[in-house]
Amino acid sequence: MLILAGQGNPGAKYAGNRHNAGFLVLDRIHAEHDFQPWRSKFESQISEGTIETASGRIRTLLVKPETFYNESGRALSKAVTFYKLAPEDVTVFHDEIDLAPGRMRVKRGGGHSGNNGVRSMIAHLGENVRRVRIGIGHPGDKSHVMPYVLSDFSKADQAWFEPLQKAISGALPLLVAGDDERFQTEVMRLAPAPKNDPRQSNRD
Repeated sequence: MLILAGQGNPGAKYAGNRHNAGFLVLDRIHAEHDFQPWRSKFESQISEGTIETASGRIRTLLVKPETFYNESGRALSKAVTFYKLAPEDVTVFHDEIDLAPGRMRVKRGGGHSGNNGVRSMIAHLGENVRRVRIGIGHPGDKSHVMPYVLSDFSKADQAWFEPLQKAISGALPLLVAGDDERFQTEVMRLAPAPKNDPRQSNRD
């Protein structure tokens, strides 16, 4: 069994925020693959299902923590403990200000780079959780980061974010099968990142 978790904040107030990119990607995966209705458990919204891969169907649990972004690791650890899984069995989808809008990178290991949601994941599960980093760009000034991530994706952003969601969902069998590099390449082929965005990061 694998867990695919999103990071975000619960409730309608935050639903369209950039900080909820992980939740929004999970919603697309839920809609396009074989998953049951969402239900409450582990201080989260969860949904069980399967993903069809080249080697067979993989049982998968979607998890959207309801503990708010900065405490998401606490809720996720409850699901991991219940199913007796290892950190390597968990993939977390989250927004990343250190990637330009529309770019996506898969990462295993390493630090949290100041992302408090990832910090919580590492604190509760360790560094071996696989992360799918969804680039949203940087607002340009550190003092603007919090209002930026807690504001909704703009109409212009939807031009790249919606195709990126669809590409991640379409290429998901590669990720579930453990082929991170092919997954990353396929997503970027299906949904190329926009060029010359002023929110490009120096740490892409």
